[in-house]
Amino acid sequence: MNTIHGRAAAIATGAKVANPNLTVWQVSGDGDGLAIGGNHFIHANRRNINLNMILLNNRIYGLTKGQYSPTSPRGFVSKSSPYGTVEDPFRPAELCFGARGHFFARAVATDAKGTVEILKGAYNHKGAAVCEILQNCVIFNDHCHDAVYKPDARKENAIYVEHGKPLIFGPNNEFGLVQEGFGLKVVKIGENGITEKDILVHDAHCEDNTLQLKLALMGNNDGFPIALGIIRDVDAPTYDDSVTAQIEEVKAQKKYHNFAELLETNDIWEVK
Repeated sequence: MNTIHGRAAAIATGAKVANPNLTVWQVSGDGDGLAIGGNHFIHANRRNINLNMILLNNRIYGLTKGQYSPTSPRGFVSKSSPYGTVEDPFRPAELCFGARGHFFARAVATDAKGTVEILKGAYNHKGAAVCEILQNCVIFNDHCHDAVYKPDARKENAIYVEHGKPLIFGPNNEFGLVQEGFGLKVVKIGENGITEKDILVHDAHCEDNTLQLKLALMGNNDGFPIALGIIRDVDAPTYDDSVTAQIEEVKAQKKYHNFAELLETNDIWEVK
C-alpha cells in the first residue's frame, strides 16, 4: 500500500501489530524516512517491531524534485541550498544504532547479489531490520555513490562483511582491518609481519555494538572502505510479540472477553 509521506513506519507498525502473521516490508527514501518520518524510524527501531525497513539512500529528495535531504553532505548544492547546505547529515547506521536497533545492513543498488543477501538476512531476522541501499538519483544526484557503484570500484573502496569471516578487502584481498586502541586500522597483509590471523573477525551477533558501529561508519573519505553486508544482527524481544503476549495474559485474568460480557460484570438493573 502507499502511505502518507513520512508515515511508512507508522502504517507498517499498525499493520504488523494488528496482524502479527504478516511479513511486512517497508520501503522509504532518505528524505521521508529520516526527515518527516525520522521520529517513526527511531521508534520502530527502539520498540524492535518485526519489520523489514528498506531505506533507499540517494542523498536527496528525488520525488519532490531535488531539495537536499537529511543525508546530503555539508556544502551540497541543491534547489533548496543554492549556496551549499550548512548542515551536517544523518548517518543512517548511527541513527539506527542510537535508537538501539538490532539489525543493520547495507548494499549497493547495482549489486544484485549483495542486495539479495541482506534482504534474506532481514527476512530471517526477528525484529526491526534496517537495510540501507545506496543508490544514485540519476536525475537530481547522479554519481553520488560512484565510489562503490561498479564492481571494480567496490573492489577498491568497499569491504564485504560476513559474520565469522575475517575483515579482508582489496582487489586481491591484500588489506585487512585490525583493532588499534579504541579504533580500527587498515593494514596490508604480508607487511610488517601481518598475517591473516591478525585480522579482526566480524561478529554481527555481538550485543556490544562498538565495533559494529565503527564498521558501519567507515568510508566517509577517511581512508577506510565502505562496509557492505550484514553489519549487526542481534536477537531481542520484539514489540509485536510482547504486545500479543500481554493481551493474552490480561485476557486470562479478566472475567470478560468482549463487550457483551463487560456489560454483565457489574450490577444490572432492568428498567420497565
